[in-house]
Amino acid sequence: MFGGVYGTVLASALLAALEQEGGEYTPFYDAAWVLVTAVAAGLAHGYAHHMATHEHGSAGHRWLVLLRAVWHEWPVIAATAPSVLLLVLSGFAGWKESAVTAVGLGLNTALLFGWGTLVARRLGYRPGRALLIGAADATIGLAIIVANAVLK
Repeated sequence: MFGGVYGTVLASALLAALEQEGGEYTPFYDAAWVLVTAVAAGLAHGYAHHMATHEHGSAGHRWLVLLRAVWHEWPVIAATAPSVLLLVLSGFAGWKESAVTAVGLGLNTALLFGWGTLVARRLGYRPGRALLIGAADATIGLAIIVANAVLK
C-alpha cells in the first residue's frame, strides 16, 4: 500500500509539474522523467530504510540486505506505470497536454481511492468504512489537482 500510494502521488505531482502552458509538449521526455524520478525515489527510500534499520554486525551480508531493502520498493515504480503509459500513448496519438494532465490526475485520484478502499477491505473494514478510507486517500489526489489549478 505504501509504495502504491507514494508512487501514485509522485506520478501525479510530476504530471502537474511537467505541464508547460504555451511550451512545447514533450510526452516521451515527461514519461522518462516520471520513470527516472520513481526509480530514484525507490532507490532513495530503500537505502534510507536500510540505513535506519540495519545494525552493524547483523546477520546477512550488508550488500544483500541493502539490495533486498531496495527491491522492496518496486511498488513505488510500478505505481507510476499508468501515468508513464498515458504519456507514451499521448506521444503516439498526439493528444493535447492539458487533456493528458487532466486525465492523468483524474486517473491517479481514482487509483488512490481504489488503493485505500482495497486495503481497508483487506484489513476487515466494512464496505461503507472502506469507501470512506478510499475517499480520504483520494483527497491527496484532489489536493494535487487543486494545487495544479491554483499554481497554473
